[in-house]
Amino acid sequence: MTRSLTKDTTLCMSLSGRPSNIGTRFHNYLYDELDLDYLYKAFTTTDLPAAIGGVRALGIRGCAVSMPFKEAVIELVDVVHESARAIESVNTIVNEDGVLHAYNTDYQAVADLLAASGFSSEFTVAVTGSGGMAKAVVAALRDSGFTKGTVVARNSKTGNALAESYGYDWAPEPVAAELLVNVTPIGMEGGPDADASPFTDTQIYSAQAVFDVVAMPSETPFLAAARAAGKPVVTGAQVIALQAAEQFFLYTGVRPTSDQIARASECSRR
Repeated sequence: MTRSLTKDTTLCMSLSGRPSNIGTRFHNYLYDELDLDYLYKAFTTTDLPAAIGGVRALGIRGCAVSMPFKEAVIELVDVVHESARAIESVNTIVNEDGVLHAYNTDYQAVADLLAASGFSSEFTVAVTGSGGMAKAVVAALRDSGFTKGTVVARNSKTGNALAESYGYDWAPEPVAAELLVNVTPIGMEGGPDADASPFTDTQIYSAQAVFDVVAMPSETPFLAAARAAGKPVVTGAQVIALQAAEQFFLYTGVRPTSDQIARASECSRR
């Protein structure tokens, strides 16, 4: 970082159960490249209301929200925009003079990647997970024309609720499908299931494509198995770069170019 911090430097932040350096490096790289007087810092918390109160009281411009806070934060903000209201999940808060606006940029990132992937919307889909990010993914899938799907979740209450909301089936254990999507922490670096895959090798081999939202590491066991089986993949690194670029625009009013996003994404993974 080459900029000097002053009392006028604008602060943005993130709240996550497991903070990483990905968002911090991504945003700060672009602040430097675009010569913006901003600083980005990752946090976790055991007191979400107090943390969001701090965003408001201290004039923090933007706050990214990750698992497990995406749903609980809704009652703590002032304005819930359609992208978050439609799926009852927030991943971005923008502070407009003390008024907290909530958005969800995950949905658009997933929808854009599905459109670019060339995957047939006729594919059957199995999605593991039933939390806030899973809502964004299932909504993007359904709105992209993937109407034949199963939500895989051990929690029957949240799994059934999510499945019914979008016309999908529910299953307590992983099922075979043509497009396999992981929206759980399985495979996440530093987690208890870092070396695991959400689907079996047989299910991966029989699939047509896979999609993993886990961003760290860039090559999860799930993705590695899919590549070994010759399956096309969409990665969590792609998701996080696209959604972070949209957050960056909401915070700063500046939309980075595709090349700048690519460089920031590369920096975020070092």
